[in-house]
Amino acid sequence: MSRRTDVVVIGGGQSGLAAGYHLRRLGVEHVVLDAQTAPGGAWQHTWESLRLFSPAAYSSLPGRLMPVQEGHLYPDGGHVVSYLADYEKRYELPVERGVWVEAVHRDGAFLRVETEGGDWQARAVISATGTWTRPFLPAVPGRRAFTGRQLHTVQYRSAAEFAGQRVIVVGGGNSGAQIAADLAGTADLTWVTRRPPRYLADDIDGHVLFDHATARRRALDAGRTDTGGVASLGDIVAVPPVRAARDAGLLTAGPMFGRLTPTGVRWADGTEAGADAVIWCTGFRPALAHFAGLRLRGSRGHIATDGTRSLDEPRLHLLGYGDWTGPASATLIGVGRPAREAARQIRDLLT
Repeated sequence: MSRRTDVVVIGGGQSGLAAGYHLRRLGVEHVVLDAQTAPGGAWQHTWESLRLFSPAAYSSLPGRLMPVQEGHLYPDGGHVVSYLADYEKRYELPVERGVWVEAVHRDGAFLRVETEGGDWQARAVISATGTWTRPFLPAVPGRRAFTGRQLHTVQYRSAAEFAGQRVIVVGGGNSGAQIAADLAGTADLTWVTRRPPRYLADDIDGHVLFDHATARRRALDAGRTDTGGVASLGDIVAVPPVRAARDAGLLTAGPMFGRLTPTGVRWADGTEAGADAVIWCTGFRPALAHFAGLRLRGSRGHIATDGTRSLDEPRLHLLGYGDWTGPASATLIGVGRPAREAARQIRDLLT
C-alpha cells in the first residue's frame, strides 16, 4: 500500500535539505528520500584535499550559517558533511535514508514515487538528485584499449595512491586543477586541457561568482544584454592549493591528446607519453533517469523549466542542477533562493 504526503523531495544533499527547510517553514507536509545511508550528500565522497571556493560565511544554506573551520579559510569536504548533518538535525527534517527512487509516474491527481521499499503518492515532487552519480566520460578513441587505470573525479581520493606513478589528469575546470595540484610533486603529472587554463583573479571566490551568476540571470529576465556571468571571468578558482602549485610552476597544462594507446596517450602530431593512470575530470550530467516514464527530457538531457518548475509537468520542480534551475543553484550559497521559490510555488499549488 502506498504512503501519501503532500511533497516528496528526492535527494537529501544540500539541495534537498534547502527544499525541506523552506517546506517546513511554510507548513507543507513532506518527506525527503535519500539514497545515501548517512548525511552529507555527495560531499561524503569527495577527495581528501578538496576545498570550497568560498569562506564558510558564504557557503551556507538558508537559516544557518556554516561555522568557520579552524585553521582553514576555505572549508574542506569533511567540514561540509558535518555542517549538513547538523543542519538536518537542527531543523528536524524528515529524511528517510537508504531509499533509492526508481521511477516517478503520473497517477491521477498524484505523482507516484516508486522506490525499492514501496511507493509514495505525492501532490508535488522536488527532484534534488544532483549530478554526482552521473559522471561524464568523453568518447576518446582508444579508451577501451588502455591497459592502465582509468577513473573519474568521483573515484579520486588522494595523491598517496599514485605516488611515483605517471598520471594524466584531463580537464580544465576546478576539479581538474585541484586534483592536478594535489598530485603535483607526488606523481609524475601530465595535465591536459582542451584550451589553455583560465584562472580567475586570485581575489575572486565563490561569493563573487554567485553575485555574477545572479546579476546575469536578472539581466536576462529583464531583457538586457547578457553579462556573460561566471563564464566571462574564467574557469578555475585559485583556491590556496591551486595557487601554490601554479605559482611554483607545477601546474603547466598541455593540449588534449588525440587518443589513448594500450600504454599511454598519443597527440595528433604523433607524440606519445606513457601513463599508469588517467583521471577524467570531465564533468557530470544531471541524474534524472527516474523521470524517464514522464517523457520530459529535452536537449542536453535537461527538462524544460520555468525557474525550477517543469513546463510539461507543473507538479514537478527540479532543484540544484545548475543555472537552468536557478543561478548558481548547484552551490551551497546559491540553492537557497530557488529552493524558497519552489516551496512557495508548491504551497500555492496545493492551496
